[in-house]
Amino acid sequence: MKLSLIPKHLKRYKDIAMLLIKYGRADVVKQAGLHEALELGDSVETAAATAKAEELAQDLEKMGPTFIKLGQLLSTRADFLPPAYIHALTRLQDKIEPFSLDQVETLFSSELGVRVSKAFSKFDPKPLATASLGQVHRAVMHDGRLVVVKVQRPGIREIIADDMEALDQIAGFLDEHTEWGRRYEFGKMLEEFRKSLWRELDYRQEARNLTTLGANLLEFPSIIVPAPIEDFTTSRILTMEYIRGKKITELSPLSRLDFKGADLAEELFHAYLKQILVDGFFHADPHPGNVLLTDDHRIVLLDLGMVGYITPRLQENLLQLLLAVSDGRGDDVAAIAIKISELKEEFSETAFRQGVASLVGEQQSSKMDQIQVGRIVLEITQLSGDNGLRAPAELTMLGKTLLNLDLVGQTLDPKFNPNASIRRNAEKLLQQRAWKTLSPTNLLGGMLEMKDLLVRLPSRLNRILESIARNEFKIKVDTIDEAVIITGLQKVANRITMGLVLAALIVGAALMMRVETSFRIFGYPGFAILLFLGVAGSALLLIIRILLQDRASQK
Repeated sequence: MKLSLIPKHLKRYKDIAMLLIKYGRADVVKQAGLHEALELGDSVETAAATAKAEELAQDLEKMGPTFIKLGQLLSTRADFLPPAYIHALTRLQDKIEPFSLDQVETLFSSELGVRVSKAFSKFDPKPLATASLGQVHRAVMHDGRLVVVKVQRPGIREIIADDMEALDQIAGFLDEHTEWGRRYEFGKMLEEFRKSLWRELDYRQEARNLTTLGANLLEFPSIIVPAPIEDFTTSRILTMEYIRGKKITELSPLSRLDFKGADLAEELFHAYLKQILVDGFFHADPHPGNVLLTDDHRIVLLDLGMVGYITPRLQENLLQLLLAVSDGRGDDVAAIAIKISELKEEFSETAFRQGVASLVGEQQSSKMDQIQVGRIVLEITQLSGDNGLRAPAELTMLGKTLLNLDLVGQTLDPKFNPNASIRRNAEKLLQQRAWKTLSPTNLLGGMLEMKDLLVRLPSRLNRILESIARNEFKIKVDTIDEAVIITGLQKVANRITMGLVLAALIVGAALMMRVETSFRIFGYPGFAILLFLGVAGSALLLIIRILLQDRASQK
């Protein structure tokens, strides 16, 4: 099958192929036949596979917004990339020029039907921050409220749609023609990326995320989330309250003396554990640049374009996993990881369990304040990929989140110990999960199911009793194929019978050797020799038949 080339995507095809070559996957390019289809020539042979992890982040930044976001997705796949690359991709930065105020005006008119000057009493023409998908401006509402306005970059959706079309073709071709593609299923990975990216491009979804997270964190007075201004929010424009603060990374050692960093770090870590293990909805990108500290020493969480969702069942398993890691129980960690993951054909359980036990054992020998739970979780995901186990993407997101929280916590308090924090908060998290299962919604659902059972129970019992009275009641047990077992037993019985008959013939032939007769073969009694030859031929046929049947059953 030849790769169908769309002329407008030709440059992107070559960019992607050269990226694979540069980072040591020239074999995949050749195996898929991309070097011939794209006329790459000798570049497949001459490209050096010695590029560093940081260079991958830089290359993706040069390729534009779609590939920056793709890098962020790859940073959640510790089963696919080594830890150094995961670390580099988490630090991807958008290096792009801001767009003009005229373009902002045009977007406002088309989205909100008003000019910027009518919507706000003041609007700073200079962006506060610029990114590949949009930029942020400070503004003042007519009622005096300070806000920030996130405006989507013009034409960005069309650019991403074109890039996704090119990526779709390359991913499909790799999945079909290479062992690497069949192992990692790039088509499924790309579909996950597509959904995530289109959600991020819809600013109304981000506004809902802000509202949801703000409500979920009401019990934490020291943590705040900007509230969206719904009347000034569309799919391409997001307006939210402006909260003045300084990035955590910009705090000086002297400024840390003004607040209790240990208390703030503990509350932040507890809040994230609640998001992940109780709410099932969490801020998936809490790197230090997205965490501010206000003048009154409260923590602000920014940028909710990237969020994670975790099902209740997976929450319970992740909580057990964290507690097992915290307690140094390597066997339990491996068992839970296997339970929540997808087993591939090449899965090596022994190697995986040994790797996890070794990893957790090494951490036990470290000091408590040196153990990084997030890094351990990421390394477990890496071990999973190396041994044919596909861990859920949520596990890597959990590891990344905890790793970022380690950095934030140590910035607030250099002595902060996330491992001890997990132990301290475990009991409270379990209580919150228990109360959540007893919520009015869950109780109402259970009552409705009970009502349905009580309504239908009399008629169902009546049908069962009538079947019993008529001797028509049957129980169907679907266990194993008894016909196959009976056939197998018959084969065994036939072989034993034939073996006994042949043994009897051998004994009979041996006795006839003592009978004197004029009919001789090679100087021995003829009838005895004929019996021996018949037995030998029959035994040979029996052996051949057994071997042929066994080989056929194996196929």
